[in-house]
Amino acid sequence: MKTIKASDKIPSEFIYMAVFEGISRGLKPLIEFKEFAIFDKPTHLMVHPISKNTKYSLLDEIRYHFGENANLIHRIDAETSGLVIVGKDKKSEKTLKDMFEEKKYHKSYLALVEGHIKDEITIDSKLEKEGLNIGVRMKAGDNGKESCTIIKPIKYNEKNNTTLIEAIPLTGRQHQIRVHLYSVGHRIVGDPIYGVDDEIAENYLNKTLDKTLREEITGSHRLWLHANYLEFTFKDITYKIKSKNTDIFDFFNKEVEQ
Repeated sequence: MKTIKASDKIPSEFIYMAVFEGISRGLKPLIEFKEFAIFDKPTHLMVHPISKNTKYSLLDEIRYHFGENANLIHRIDAETSGLVIVGKDKKSEKTLKDMFEEKKYHKSYLALVEGHIKDEITIDSKLEKEGLNIGVRMKAGDNGKESCTIIKPIKYNEKNNTTLIEAIPLTGRQHQIRVHLYSVGHRIVGDPIYGVDDEIAENYLNKTLDKTLREEITGSHRLWLHANYLEFTFKDITYKIKSKNTDIFDFFNKEVEQ
């Protein structure tokens, strides 16, 4: 195989250009403004394609509604539902992304966790890559990046020994809420990566995990983590946006009634 240099000429028949074209499946923005919009993402939807074989992601809807210059401002995991900000053009994208770097957003999540959380907890363990078999898995401890999450209990289900909580991340590390909760003994219901055997996590990541087995081991078909609230100031206007998705409340109430 010959390495191509900057000065080399390449015959045009060897050049192929792939252009991303957003295809809609009916998901519309929760709310839209002149320079940005916010989607209320459902669970089991990636925000961005991971390869050309990804058939559908939130980026499809973003480009379908707002054109090729629109882009994600931040990301959430595929199974995490809730609010995602979208910049409609390159200028607003940069401004909104810089605000994330400068921690100028107030974010609040809802989660359903195992065990009884009675009082508010502040978890400030540092986070780093676990460095073992599961490459995406993080661990909490004394080493790594500074991280802080405030946990507030909302309601306890004594029958199933689960607690509906509000999680407020003061930093934005990978899997932060999931890892912090697991580190204090309160794994999020449905989590297929933390608190499970490596084989289960690996099969989940490889998309070979049996759905029935996943529910049996993790407690649900999905990760019960939901990006519920966003507050930020953009061009001297303060925005306070709340999700309309009630799935986590519906699931929790159903579990209470059973």
